[in-house]
Amino acid sequence: MKTKINIYIAWALLLMVSVSCSDDFLEEKGVFGKYDDTFYESQERVDWYINNVYYDYFGSYTSPLSTLVGSYTQTYSRLTEEIGGMQDLINPTVEYKMANDGSGYYGTKLEAKVKNEPYHRIRDINSFLEEIDVKGADLDEDYRATAKGQMYYLRAIQYFDLMRVYGGVPLVTEVQDASSTDESIKLPRASVSEVVSQIVEDLDMAASLLPGSWSPSDYGRFTRGAALAQKARVLLTYASPLFNTSWDTSVERWQAALDAGLAAEVQLTADGYGLYGNSAKDWQDMFTIDNSFCSEAITVQLLGSGNSSNIINNSWENSVRLSSQSGSGGLSAPKEMIDLFPMADGSKPTVANGYDDFLFFVDRDPRFYRTFSFSGNKWGYKDNQDQSVWAYRWLGIGDDEIERAYFSDNNQVSSPAFVRKMSNIEESEDNFQNSGTDIFEYRYAELLLNIAEAYAGVNDIANATAYIGKVRQRVGIPSANNYGIGTLSSKLEAFKACLYERQVELAYEGKRFWDVQRWMLYNDDASVNNTTCADLGVTPLNGTNRTGHYLQYNGGVVTSDDPLATVRDGVVVDPDAADFENQIQNLATIYTNNFVLEDLETPLDNVNNVEVSIDWKQRYYIMGLKTDVLSLNPWLEQTIGWLDATGSEGTFNYQD
Repeated sequence: MKTKINIYIAWALLLMVSVSCSDDFLEEKGVFGKYDDTFYESQERVDWYINNVYYDYFGSYTSPLSTLVGSYTQTYSRLTEEIGGMQDLINPTVEYKMANDGSGYYGTKLEAKVKNEPYHRIRDINSFLEEIDVKGADLDEDYRATAKGQMYYLRAIQYFDLMRVYGGVPLVTEVQDASSTDESIKLPRASVSEVVSQIVEDLDMAASLLPGSWSPSDYGRFTRGAALAQKARVLLTYASPLFNTSWDTSVERWQAALDAGLAAEVQLTADGYGLYGNSAKDWQDMFTIDNSFCSEAITVQLLGSGNSSNIINNSWENSVRLSSQSGSGGLSAPKEMIDLFPMADGSKPTVANGYDDFLFFVDRDPRFYRTFSFSGNKWGYKDNQDQSVWAYRWLGIGDDEIERAYFSDNNQVSSPAFVRKMSNIEESEDNFQNSGTDIFEYRYAELLLNIAEAYAGVNDIANATAYIGKVRQRVGIPSANNYGIGTLSSKLEAFKACLYERQVELAYEGKRFWDVQRWMLYNDDASVNNTTCADLGVTPLNGTNRTGHYLQYNGGVVTSDDPLATVRDGVVVDPDAADFENQIQNLATIYTNNFVLEDLETPLDNVNNVEVSIDWKQRYYIMGLKTDVLSLNPWLEQTIGWLDATGSEGTFNYQD
């Protein structure tokens, strides 16, 4: 029998707001452990505590674009080639350096009042770990073990996100009482190595305490395999150039990441996990496996359907659906993403390999047709499963004799392709805003790519290639020429191939920014030991744009009536159809005869309607602490590159 999936149980957590004991529970929790011993005499009340911590962590996780536990902001996912639109951290007219410009993720002053901030969440966990075996000594020993395992896991991922934002941070593993005289609580910023050591220790402890699977009544809690997989993710980040100045000369950290990844692979395989299915259709369908085991999913955010205030919905479905589908308008894919995906044989999309950026949908990687939709493509939903979508514009003169642009089916998208990945064809248009489709936070495919990258780091190019090949084989890319990867001649080429595969396989899953960050792919700056773009042979993101186009009718100015209504009637491109290739060629003819790509009036990346290019500053890779944090904790060093509360240059070096 397959084991149950490790899932973020958001739906279960919300039950607590509707029960009569919740007010008492929150009142007691609000004073951080200052409650009597009877609290731990009841397993039910302990469960409330655990579930509330889960909710604090994941209650805002409603889109795959969201990152950072607790806050779950989409900002980071909008800083790469995946989505256009200028953001402050890449805006050439904005520059952050002052302490007050630092990231606010760290949180504010710790007080008796409960706040859903990192060190409040950590304090909740520390309090629980200190008391469960003492005040809860009469509770079942196995129950206490799995309870602690969940808490160690949660503390680890909180410190991991603090590390990814700030590098080294104070390590608090015991409950501290606020004091102006107790010097022992004035903890300095730990080094990144110390933070990683603590995270690994917590995940090892979690793995030793957690089960490989849970009973149906506890469907969704963390598992042993999840803890080991998270450890592999942490150690891969620690081995990457941002934190590892010897990334290209030393294998020590890469070997640790590899060992952790392989251990996770063994454990998860034993527990019934692995790549889901053996086709691109399976790859598409796995994202909609809802509230039940999927071998691909190591950790999942479980969401609920409906408009009750006690339910956390999936916001993704509505955001990607077109206006013609009763969605919010769709998510346009920049040209840089359209041009990124391989050809059908796995080769790079170049002119030499047959790629035509106008007929971008011809002969592409099978995942392309499941990641994007485009005019003429079948993209249905429960109420109209065979719907073909169309999103083009034409210039016409209406009854008022004024020339203007008109849009097919009112789909005013700024790209000939738009994101469809992780949408659910079984969802009703009446429920897009209240969708309950789950979000896969950590997939088995990512673990395989983590292992591939670690193999590249120890210069085992053959195994790096083989692990990328496993990911490509599953979606039906032919095996020839190493599944289109080719023969990699160096570990630098292997690293590049791993990062490229992650761009494709993990597109729009909230992973790309963290890959760009840990590899410092925005820029090269030899003065601070950052030359990874040149080393890998990739174009830095700085100086580039996310480009949009209209798919526009080429027949000149007509009327307000759709000039292609007859031409498009009955046209459908369905990647599941037996004659899919013929459908693609027929659609290519329609495009050639009727469309051109037209520049946008307002570029995707603009400031005051003037096109600008991405401009990320070197200091942004690791953010500075804000003024209030530094003022309240004057012993904390500011990050190098940022000014402290007094205006002096920061001194904390995160590359230890």
